Amino acid sequence: MESALKKAIEEAVSSAKERKFNESLEISFTIKDVDLKNPANRIQEEVRLPSGRGRDVKIAMFAGGEMATKAEAAGLEIIDPTTIEDLGGNRQKARKLANSMDFFLSEIPHMGTVGRFLGIVLGPRGKMPRPVPPNLDPGMMAAGLRNTTIIRSRDRVTFHAAFGTRDQSIEDLTGNVLAVWNRVVGKLERGSMNIRSCYIKTSMGPSVKVEVLS
Repeated sequence: MESALKKAIEEAVSSAKERKFNESLEISFTIKDVDLKNPANRIQEEVRLPSGRGRDVKIAMFAGGEMATKAEAAGLEIIDPTTIEDLGGNRQKARKLANSMDFFLSEIPHMGTVGRFLGIVLGPRGKMPRPVPPNLDPGMMAAGLRNTTIIRSRDRVTFHAAFGTRDQSIEDLTGNVLAVWNRVVGKLERGSMNIRSCYIKTSMGPSVKVEVLS
């Protein structure tokens, strides 16, 4: 599959118009013969991309005191835990925050409050915060997330994931997309036989079909 994925990336990049911003590369899957009404069959994976995402990843943390100081030093955006309830009461502001961040972290004592007041906004977006134990440097956890992409099918047969940006090399993009492909195929009962179609595209470019080898 590596050569088929590489060929699709090359075609997607060459056929896309030049943009004034660094476009993301995305892979989309349409699966078949999988009962997604059963939550156990849904794809919900975090994949560490070997060559990174190719862009800055925005991470925020619900933290105070010393943990907030550590998180700020690591380049994370700090959300004061005393503002969680107010955020929950302003749905528009909460949605804006959720959409502006790629990931959220939280000190363990604040997880329940976040779930109570912001779960309705963060949950459906797959952005509930990851708990940070008191003895762990949040910068270490953030470092791993900066190279991570999320694959979520929910109950839909078609889903997609970003695997890099246009300014990365074809070789780096191929390694990244292969990691995503292998994870998805590995979660399907019949592997690639459960994939109806697969496409690769830049953010605003045309879709290129990947030849799926069953």
